[in-house]
Amino acid sequence: MRTFNPCALALALGLVAPASAAEGPADLAHALQQMQERLARLEARNAELERRLAGTAPDAALAQRVRDLEQASDALEAALASDRLSQAEPEIATRLKAIEFQALGLQQHARRLEVLDGITAGISFTSVAQHANAGATASGHSTRQLSWRGDAQVGLPGGRAGHVQGDLFFHFRTGQGDGLSDLRPGFAAPNATAFQLGGSSQPDDASPILAQAWYQLHVPLDGRPLDDSSRHLEITFGKIDPFVFFDQNAAADDETTRHLNLAFVHNPLLDAGGGAGLDAYGFTPGLRLAYQDRQFETRGWAASLGVFGSGPGSAFDDSLQRPFVIAQAEARLQPFAGREGHFRTYGWHNGRATAHDGATIERQRGWGVSFDQQVGDGVTLWGRYGRSIAGEPAFTRALTTGVEFAGTNWNRSADAVGVAVGWLSSGRAYRAANPDMHGTEQLMELYYRREVIPGFELTPDYQFIRHAAADRTAPDAHVLGLRAQLTF
Repeated sequence: MRTFNPCALALALGLVAPASAAEGPADLAHALQQMQERLARLEARNAELERRLAGTAPDAALAQRVRDLEQASDALEAALASDRLSQAEPEIATRLKAIEFQALGLQQHARRLEVLDGITAGISFTSVAQHANAGATASGHSTRQLSWRGDAQVGLPGGRAGHVQGDLFFHFRTGQGDGLSDLRPGFAAPNATAFQLGGSSQPDDASPILAQAWYQLHVPLDGRPLDDSSRHLEITFGKIDPFVFFDQNAAADDETTRHLNLAFVHNPLLDAGGGAGLDAYGFTPGLRLAYQDRQFETRGWAASLGVFGSGPGSAFDDSLQRPFVIAQAEARLQPFAGREGHFRTYGWHNGRATAHDGATIERQRGWGVSFDQQVGDGVTLWGRYGRSIAGEPAFTRALTTGVEFAGTNWNRSADAVGVAVGWLSSGRAYRAANPDMHGTEQLMELYYRREVIPGFELTPDYQFIRHAAADRTAPDAHVLGLRAQLTF
């Protein structure tokens, strides 16, 4: 009697499992375990048959069954010898190959996911339409203007060495429109989203620029993995927007979702007043060192120091001599029944800042504070104060403050209402050079941000500007706007 292959027989009988076993690697492992169990039972049955046949004459039906099983085993072995699918091969072989191909596909998919692990990306599109009254414009006629801006950001893993971890960040920006270009000159622009490559001299140019490109290294200071470390050091260098890391504010730091007026986005002395000395688009090469306490995620503190290119150095047109240097200390607090708040204080020195006349290069120093604090369910207060202590900028003191109400109070959790007021006090040298301008520019802004669908928001906005550029004779400006924001 011809001996048959018990392994092939086990595959022939064991693979009559339901086709649902091909649903994934876990089901495949379960099917293989069942095969092994059936193999053990078949081997025991085979031994019993051989024992019986050795002592008696073989039954014809039983012998024929054995021969059929041997032929099926040979056919299955022949089919499995090739990866190709054939209509003539047994159905069991086709199922086994399907399971194998699916398992290989899942492994390849897992390898692709592993390669993409740690990669983040985001795209946003912001469009703003604004209208200003006739008294607010230089031409004496009311004006309307449209602008748009697109931002794309990509974060990539930057490698690991022990517990040290790195990250890469790239930010691309494009857009058109200078905002309300016919508006009377003032200390702060009413449309901080406006972005135009080359300014008004190239209105049809929407070429994108590489706005930011920096590398950040996270170094645990207690020998633990970064996620478990109680304190760590951050080292960031490259082309940077300094306001990503300094003068942050949870309720007033994003012109695409909150206040449009530049005075309410960052400390006016550093941004609207030009004290930071950044390039024409708000970026500069530099280095940042920061100490982060693990406790800062709930309650704690952090400290950071930044050294950035200023003046021509910010546009890679000169060396980094006489840079813009800023140091910041910050604390996360919960003084109101566990409601979150932040307090930041900072001081800066710029060796190549521009004076109020727009031409004189001078040294400027100053200090400021920034805070945001939740005081109720969906209610956040915020404020900033800045003071110049050296140099001759156009305004030397700036106070901005406001409140944001989340839409949870009227069953619109993604909506918000924000209102802010500000005072920008002119400097002594500026008043001496402009005798008719000796007051304080006063600002007010009100917005309602409404979510239309997830990722799409519309924000009606109203701004009131009094004594623009500290000119007490300037007519009041009323600026109406509508912002559309798409985020992916």
